[in-house]
Amino acid sequence: MMATGSPHHNRLAQAVSPYLLAHSHQEVDWYPWGEEAFAEAARRDVPLLISIGYRTCHWCHVMSRESFDDPEVAALLNAHCVAIKVDREEHGDVDATYLTQAAAFTSNLGWPLTVFATPTGQAFYAATYLPPSPRDSLPSFTQVIEAVSTAWRDNRDEVLRSASGLIEALAAAREEIRHQEHPTPSRADLAQVSEQIIASEDPLHGGIGSAPKFPMAPVMNFLLSQGELGHTASRDCVERTLGTYANSALFDAVEGGFFRYSTQADFTEPHYERMLYDNAGLLLAYSRRGDVDTAGKIVSFLTHHLAVGGAYASGQDSESIIDGISSEGGYYLRDEQGRTGLTPPALDDKILTGWNGLALEALAAAHRRGVPGNPGEKASALATWLLDHHFRDGSLLRLSRAGVASDAPATLEDYGGLALGLLEAGCALGRADFLHQAAVIVNTALERESTLGDPLLMSHGLSQPGIPPGDLSEGASPSGPSLMALALLRWSHLSSQPHLKERALAMVAPYFPQALTQPLAMGSVLRFLAEFLAPVRELIVVGDTGSELAGLAARWNPPGSVSLTLTPLQATEFVAVGVPLLEGRTQATTPTAYLCEAGTCALPVTSAEILASQLTQ
Repeated sequence: MMATGSPHHNRLAQAVSPYLLAHSHQEVDWYPWGEEAFAEAARRDVPLLISIGYRTCHWCHVMSRESFDDPEVAALLNAHCVAIKVDREEHGDVDATYLTQAAAFTSNLGWPLTVFATPTGQAFYAATYLPPSPRDSLPSFTQVIEAVSTAWRDNRDEVLRSASGLIEALAAAREEIRHQEHPTPSRADLAQVSEQIIASEDPLHGGIGSAPKFPMAPVMNFLLSQGELGHTASRDCVERTLGTYANSALFDAVEGGFFRYSTQADFTEPHYERMLYDNAGLLLAYSRRGDVDTAGKIVSFLTHHLAVGGAYASGQDSESIIDGISSEGGYYLRDEQGRTGLTPPALDDKILTGWNGLALEALAAAHRRGVPGNPGEKASALATWLLDHHFRDGSLLRLSRAGVASDAPATLEDYGGLALGLLEAGCALGRADFLHQAAVIVNTALERESTLGDPLLMSHGLSQPGIPPGDLSEGASPSGPSLMALALLRWSHLSSQPHLKERALAMVAPYFPQALTQPLAMGSVLRFLAEFLAPVRELIVVGDTGSELAGLAARWNPPGSVSLTLTPLQATEFVAVGVPLLEGRTQATTPTAYLCEAGTCALPVTSAEILASQLTQ
């Protein structure tokens, strides 16, 4: 018999998140994230357990099997706590908030994240994975539950003081950041940061840093921008590193996707989950590098293994069932013939707006570089699907699954990611309608910047609207502020609205000190800075988009530039949606190129040879 404060209910059975659904069979009296759980903890006068993870997280699966599946552990937990299960990919703000609080209790941050909090949500103990029995220096999960319960019963005042003190300290730190001056780094600063990153390259095995080794797509895209702007050492480093990744066990040579990370310095023993954000960021990097072979294999992976209902799933599990036994990576260790007849690892088939925005940007870049697999058609189809299904009444959905929308609020990551993807796709494909919708999304986000975020966190004073909680971490995927800043920078240039460029700068300025001192964790903010400081250039070709002149221009897209190859009709449509760069340039009897830099334009040319010479000057 379970000793619960109330009868057990299967509250997760109707969840949109596959991660929550995977826990719906357990005897833990789980609540989804929401006010009901907070109210129940207050009614029973017990702590909250806030357990945060995601569907493709290996150690989340392990802790679920070892502890949450155990009826005795469930009974203990139900007796002493109100348990909340959170999908970090569904509720990104919640995850970021509790990661920040957890940093006060452990330096080993990650998932599963195990947080014990007051009924108002203030953390007073946090850990990551906890085993079923004491192991090495880790206490067991049940020991922690009992210790937390004892502290709540016998040392309540101290627990409450500690929890409120932590929240007050975090709020004070936010206020200090808000009022500090944040000078914009210079090109020399970025060169120094680049050298710092390059110094962390592994000279023996390649890649950046030591084990565990992640592909670090945001850092790669920053170094690519630096290389394109003339920093030779950055170009050489990213060439070596991307080459290492593509030839390592991180890359699935059979199906084309990259795994999340390797546990070993030599890239052996990967963690075999395959995430959309990794593969989108790496598709962007390999396309920009001109490695159309690797980029084409990533497009194939997205097409054949992550495509779900018009968009892309969040990720694919590492575990599969082989001969009736759960196997970690066993499917991926087989060649193509060996996989025949096996059921592939399951998809986390929820569709996240922000991550699909990353895929959209990457597919647009792949189209420009002539990557095989029809990435342009896929970009157009993806943009249309997202606008049709995730953009409603002027607002974005954060995620949906099988046509059912989550009630999790869209975040800056969603607004920034989709806006940036639409801008890149619109420019690459000549789609004025995509630019128009991107502008609507940008304006909506700016109007709502002070209220974007999780309402429950705000109502409990756990986060401040418009200010991401804690430090950003962009080691694996770009953050919301940097994505929106990049979108604002692009739209400022296209629409000739310089105030948007300053708004973009202000959005990421609080993170400049962190970017200069911890560059491996701030790749996307650094990429924004590289583009912000780059020469302002425009290349516009109007005429037959199949001409040699147009082909040359389509592939030219350095950081900080606008590159458009349009028919006269498309040029007219671009003017109509607010792109004044095309005014007076909508007619051409023969393909004509217009090249401008910092407000000064060269004479229009109709020769690809002359244009090529201009572009190298």
